[in-house]
Amino acid sequence: MARRVIAVTGSELRLARIAVGLSLLDVGRAVGLSHSQVGRIERAAHPSVSIMQLARIGSVVGLDLSVRTYPNGSPLRDRAHLALLGRFRDRLPARLSVRSEVPLPIPGDLRAWDLVIRGAGEPIGVEAETRLADIQALERRIALKARDGQISRVLLVVSASRGNRLVVRENLTLLQPSFPVPGRVALAALADGRDPGGSALILI
Repeated sequence: MARRVIAVTGSELRLARIAVGLSLLDVGRAVGLSHSQVGRIERAAHPSVSIMQLARIGSVVGLDLSVRTYPNGSPLRDRAHLALLGRFRDRLPARLSVRSEVPLPIPGDLRAWDLVIRGAGEPIGVEAETRLADIQALERRIALKARDGQISRVLLVVSASRGNRLVVRENLTLLQPSFPVPGRVALAALADGRDPGGSALILI
């Protein structure tokens, strides 16, 4: 992915340089590189090109460099996250079907649910968080995933640390509309193999 981004950026820099009538030598002198280095950057053949160099070349040819990150699937999970999912799965009866890392049913979409539970009414998507931070961003991410994944029941499973409990208390007015079913009620329903009746936040 990094190589593809560098290749696309290099091509855009080359086209912009040609459009404004600058030579490789002109650009190199302006940014403190040799003309051959600039040429290699344009061809994505520079082994250690930096964001700073790309931004400087961009400024010379009239381009602004923008670097952003986007969710593209499940991140590498640490032991705490796996342990949290394990504690939650231990609360579920064997008669429920539980699958891990279930991708959304959209070609090319790399997002996935941590778990999907079937056998208790409608499919239930599970998102696990070991540490709560930006509640609004978390709610938006889950809402988009539920919409795109055609899931109407979502369980937000959160590690029951002191810090997370504090965050939940401070954000109850934000969380309750998205997770209206009390966590203990949802857990009790699932333990009986029943539909929890809606989305819930569960502290474990």
